[in-house]
Amino acid sequence: MTAEGERATQPEDLARLFVERANAGDAVGLAALYEPDAVLAYPPGHMTVGRDAIRAVYERFLASAPHLDQEEPLPTVRAGDLALTSTRPGDDAVARAQVARRQSDGTWLRVLDRPEFRD
Repeated sequence: MTAEGERATQPEDLARLFVERANAGDAVGLAALYEPDAVLAYPPGHMTVGRDAIRAVYERFLASAPHLDQEEPLPTVRAGDLALTSTRPGDDAVARAQVARRQSDGTWLRVLDRPEFRD
């Protein structure tokens, strides 16, 4: 992603930007949606910590050129500069949830991400 890439002005923008960048094969752009010390609960059973490690996970994920569909957003829960976002999955996952934080410039980045819960 270049410095000119779209930034999330609302926490709800992050899910859309994630799908757009994933479908474009942009691991750098995906990682840019996270704070530098963010935690990604992926791959299942593991915690990936930090933007560089998150980028590496997404590089491996995108190597198979998956196509992601936009999912229905559930209502965002906000408390000050924190927001809990989630979507209704279109696959066999039970839920997806993320915590985002408003940055000093007013944009939003993910802090915690659990991309899939399974039964």
